[in-house]
Amino acid sequence: MPLTDPAPRTLKHTRVIECKGYERNDGLWDIEGHLVDTKTYVHTSRDGGRERQPGDPVHNMWLRLTIDLNLRIHDVEAVTDSGPYAICGDVTPNFKLLAGLTIGPGWRKKIAARVGGVHGCTHLVELLGPLGTTAYQATGRARESRFAGQLLVEKPYQLNSCHVYRDDSPAVKERWPQFYTGERQTARK
Repeated sequence: MPLTDPAPRTLKHTRVIECKGYERNDGLWDIEGHLVDTKTYVHTSRDGGRERQPGDPVHNMWLRLTIDLNLRIHDVEAVTDSGPYAICGDVTPNFKLLAGLTIGPGWRKKIAARVGGVHGCTHLVELLGPLGTTAYQATGRARESRFAGQLLVEKPYQLNSCHVYRDDSPAVKERWPQFYTGERQTARK
C-alpha cells in the first residue's frame, strides 16, 4: 500500500541510491553502490558558479566493496563523477582504508574512525550504510549454506533486530527453534 495522498507540492530534489551484490568467479563478492542527487530547477554550482540544468547530477558517486563470506573487506574502490566542488573526488583514495574491516557490529563506528569527518566524504560515508545491508542480503544464502545441516550454537545476528525476528516470534520458532523463547506447545497424547 502506498503512502496517503500528500498535500499539494512541487518536487525540488531527488536522491537515488542503488545497491547491488555480485558473486564473483573467484569466490569473493562485489557490493556496489551508486548515489545520485538531482534538482528539478536551474541552479549554479557552489564551485565556480557553473550553471546546472534540471536533472544534472549535483552528486554522482560510486562505491565498490569486495568482500568474502565472512563479510571481511578485501578491497574498496570509490569514484566521484560529480560533486559540488571540483575537489570532492580528491578524497576517494582514502576509502581504501576500509580494507580489512568486517561488516557487522560496530560497522558505523569503524567507518567513522577511518573515513569520517575530514578524512572522507559525507555522501560516500552515507552510502556505506546501505552497502553493509546489501552485503548481508546478497551473501545471506551462501553464508547459510556453509552451515547447512548443522545446529547453530551462536545466536543469529537477526534475533531481536526487528519485530519479525523477536525471539518469541513464529518466524524464530520456524527458522531457529533452538533460540525460540515463546511458549512451546506440548504434543497431545
